[in-house]
Amino acid sequence: MNREALVLGVGATRFGRLDHSAGDLAGSAAHEALRDAGLTPADVGAVFHATVSQKAIDGQHMIPGQVALRPHGFAGVPVVNVENACAGGATALWLAIAHVRAGLSDVALAVGVDKLVCADPARSLAVFDGAMDIAHREPTLAALAALSGPLPPELAVDGDRSVFMEIYASLARAHMQRFATTEAHLAAVAAKNHAHSVHNPRAHFRRPFTAEEVLAARRVAWPLTVPMCSPVSDGAAAAVVTRADFPHEESAVAVLGSALLSGTDRAAHDAEQHIGRRAALAAYERAGLGPRDVDVAEVHDATAFGEIQQAENLGFCPIGDGGPWSASGASTLGGALPVNPSGGLESRGHPVSATGLAQIFELVTQLRGRAGARQVPGARIAVAENGGGLYGIEEAVAAVTILGRSR
Repeated sequence: MNREALVLGVGATRFGRLDHSAGDLAGSAAHEALRDAGLTPADVGAVFHATVSQKAIDGQHMIPGQVALRPHGFAGVPVVNVENACAGGATALWLAIAHVRAGLSDVALAVGVDKLVCADPARSLAVFDGAMDIAHREPTLAALAALSGPLPPELAVDGDRSVFMEIYASLARAHMQRFATTEAHLAAVAAKNHAHSVHNPRAHFRRPFTAEEVLAARRVAWPLTVPMCSPVSDGAAAAVVTRADFPHEESAVAVLGSALLSGTDRAAHDAEQHIGRRAALAAYERAGLGPRDVDVAEVHDATAFGEIQQAENLGFCPIGDGGPWSASGASTLGGALPVNPSGGLESRGHPVSATGLAQIFELVTQLRGRAGARQVPGARIAVAENGGGLYGIEEAVAAVTILGRSR
């Protein structure tokens, strides 16, 4: 049995350094999503709960979803615990959609939460170490660095940072060498996203930066500076998924396409087979749509380079043209195809497992026409791209979800 699905309700906490437990954050987002849908916990047939911090930082292994959500009224219902690197939230949503489409329940709830800020910053950064093949860590990093040749000593940076900033920096340098992408292109993306976040009351950062300020900021790993990189954040987001014929108001949003893929052993130069590209094409095919149909997008910009690469993978511009396309203003509010009106990971924040569902929160808000100063006028089709981990030369997992106004 294969039924269409709707996103009937969404919820999200503010992202940032929050004085709340992971369970309370998850419960808050879940209840907001249910209120938005006009439902209660008793209406939910299954919960898909994504987290990494409850395990890696708190030591709450095996049943984090049950522990987080039972105090908030989710007792007796099936709870499935999801861990899929930075794509955990999108994976929980993909499972909720599949669950409803299969006819197993009329209502499913996807929740993503992480509390990554802790007293010891090294513990927070260590969470990301397990998102790659730990048995082959050094050869993997060396192979990525080799994609663009050795880094001149004067550009090397010492200091603590997530291993994924090194990974993104290596991929950015390779893209710069192959396609003539520049630091200015990266700065344009970061400045645009920080400008968008000024209008998002749930964003971790709401300070605008000029492109010049982005370039002049402290370097993290060349060519990336601090404003080009996502922060360590706390937060939660949730979405209620129902069958298409479930009683609903005009504010419901249709799930037009949903794809979740793992990576392949592709050649480094074969960008057409990039996991993000393959996921986008699969989602477009299922939706019967293409890039030209999209009005607004949220993409996984863990760094500014991530947005450039994913704009290419989603077909918003040819592969290799992501830098100039972004710098042209096409992806800003008021441009041809606004990307990350929420501020993206760089500004909204990145509580890992909540990120994919925060993208859905933003896009549902956009499709309802309720985004205020960051609203994309007349938005009817939206796409979210959420990737996670590293295996070989690309993400270990990628999810693309296409949403549309249901009426």
